[in-house]
Amino acid sequence: MRTELATEPGDADRPNEDFASVGLPASGQGGSVVVLDGVTPPKGGTGCLHSVPWFTARLGGALTELTVSLPDVPLVDVLSRAIARTAEAHASTCDLSHPRTPQATVVMARWSPRAVEYLVLSDSALLVESPDGVVTAFLDDRLALLPRSALATDALVDSTLRNKEGGFFTAAADPSVARRAVTGTLPRREVRALAALTDGAARWVERFAEGDWTDCFHLLRKEGPQALVDRVRTLERAESAGSFLGRGKTHDDATVVYAEF
Repeated sequence: MRTELATEPGDADRPNEDFASVGLPASGQGGSVVVLDGVTPPKGGTGCLHSVPWFTARLGGALTELTVSLPDVPLVDVLSRAIARTAEAHASTCDLSHPRTPQATVVMARWSPRAVEYLVLSDSALLVESPDGVVTAFLDDRLALLPRSALATDALVDSTLRNKEGGFFTAAADPSVARRAVTGTLPRREVRALAALTDGAARWVERFAEGDWTDCFHLLRKEGPQALVDRVRTLERAESAGSFLGRGKTHDDATVVYAEF
């Protein structure tokens, strides 16, 4: 089995808010991938004493442990338990009802000799390649489908869309949000490899249109995750030097995990 991971902060002066792990049980019968993209809060506070990296480290650590130690528990329930465990760790000191309490997007995949399970919550991506080379992107596109006018300000998003019906969902402090995730199970024989990407790495497809998801996957297979991150950084620098400013962060935390069976 081949696994590769690359992660890079968007700003060297700020901590990386992403989390990534590969879990391989001692039995050797399967494994898991967990990738989180911490949501950078606006200025003005979150109601929490803790940073986003604190949150993603604890939620990601819980997910890594539970995906491996509870192989028969569905990923939706794994996410629900991990959110509850993380919330419990700071409920006595922080206002977890605040709309900007630390939160993250989630991608998980877990494989056994029989099946590959997946879960995607919010705007990170999971790519799955079949033995005949067909690449399928599993996405939670609720945020992407919202009109730009609805996303005009942070206050508008927080009051009407964030973790609300008709909007989009992230893993924060409410375990029930796990039921909002995009999930499924594939026969193991139908999966040759997979890759999980935060949106900072998925920019190669979604923002810069350098290729489609199949092209992206072929790049990962041939050159590895760091090559994709490096190409995104080159494109970002070229954009910031040109006339396309005002499209959000120039650089975002970028994380990729690639696993080939």
